[in-house]
Amino acid sequence: MKKRKFIKSFGNALMLSPFFSFDLENHDYDLYSDRTLLNDDEFWKRIRKDYSLKKDYINLENGYYNIIPNPTLKKFIEHVKTVNFEGSYYMRTKRTIDNRRVAGRLAKLVGCSDDELVITRNTTESLDLIIGGFRWNKGDEAIYATQDYGAMQQMFKLVSKRHGVLNKIVSIPNHPISDEQIVSIYEDQITPKTKLIMVSHMINITGHILPVRKICDMAHKYGVEVLVDGAHCIGHFDVNISELNCDYYGSSLHKWLSTPLGAGLLYVSKSKVSKIWPLLGSHINEKDNILRLNHIGTHPVHTDLAIENAIDYIEMIGIKRKEERLRKIQRYWSDQLRNFKNVIINTPLESFKSCGIANIGIKGLDPSKLEKILFDDYNIFTVAINHENVKGCRISPNIYTNFQDLDHFVSSIKEIAMRNTN
Repeated sequence: MKKRKFIKSFGNALMLSPFFSFDLENHDYDLYSDRTLLNDDEFWKRIRKDYSLKKDYINLENGYYNIIPNPTLKKFIEHVKTVNFEGSYYMRTKRTIDNRRVAGRLAKLVGCSDDELVITRNTTESLDLIIGGFRWNKGDEAIYATQDYGAMQQMFKLVSKRHGVLNKIVSIPNHPISDEQIVSIYEDQITPKTKLIMVSHMINITGHILPVRKICDMAHKYGVEVLVDGAHCIGHFDVNISELNCDYYGSSLHKWLSTPLGAGLLYVSKSKVSKIWPLLGSHINEKDNILRLNHIGTHPVHTDLAIENAIDYIEMIGIKRKEERLRKIQRYWSDQLRNFKNVIINTPLESFKSCGIANIGIKGLDPSKLEKILFDDYNIFTVAINHENVKGCRISPNIYTNFQDLDHFVSSIKEIAMRNTN
């Protein structure tokens, strides 16, 4: 369905749809009273009403930043007002207590001890703190993948220049034969000089979920530590960090946990805390106290407070229920297009190797052109990925995405693919 026809039908739907209003005062935000008796279809329709959605386009680029559901947004605004009202009194008497309470709830959500987790501002801060604070010696080796996030790759390059570390870069296939193939890709690069491996829990450009536990178990046999990039995982699917057996884990909470912008987490195994040099100086001197790694100065604490409200929201839904919904949404569109002529799906077929994110390309069509066509002609917002082995658009719907949106996306891709038939 082309843009003009779609806008007309979409506009008619808007006239009947209250969830596009941005009036926070007109919604009842009791998270439980009107949902416990709903069937699955009614439940997700009710969830959609919690979001204020722009009518100009269908947002299939939630991977960068998941917009906040209105129940969380309302609480966040209240926190902004409270902190502003109490000012220095709040900062001097309540800030630290509240921060550790929220961190404790977050630790429980992700399955670790609260003395192994701190709240940061994003994944980049969390992981770069470990990469930059690791006690490197000249000649040490690190391993990461070319598909890993660029900011962390740049940090490894800085460490190489500063400390003489050798970086070994591997490449992860989009469609691996087995978990063992992935494990062996990292294992083949290990030498007695290897100190740290960084691995993506979910590759951000394809949505590929890697066998992190198997990689960690393998690496530890060689005495190698593992840093996990979980930017897209917390709040996306059920994650238990302790069960991964990793040494370090970072994530951005403003992605799939849907907190306000500027919230992340860093997990450091208790036995590894003393090994890391802090990024900034701290008044905490105990080497095994993770808080010595978390001194970032004065920052927007109301964002940290809203993490607790985001946890309330996801617990209302249920993390496993959300995971099932996101996987169902992704498989709904990707299964219809996986074998369509000229369409390339850059995400593994096996359901357990992905969740809500997948990547799609059109043979012979530059990803940036596909992104532009989808937006200009079909009112679909995505992001182009032009990588060594990933050429396509990352598609990341959210729990508010409905099947009408996805049907429009599927028909749009089919039209574009047919136009590019050689």
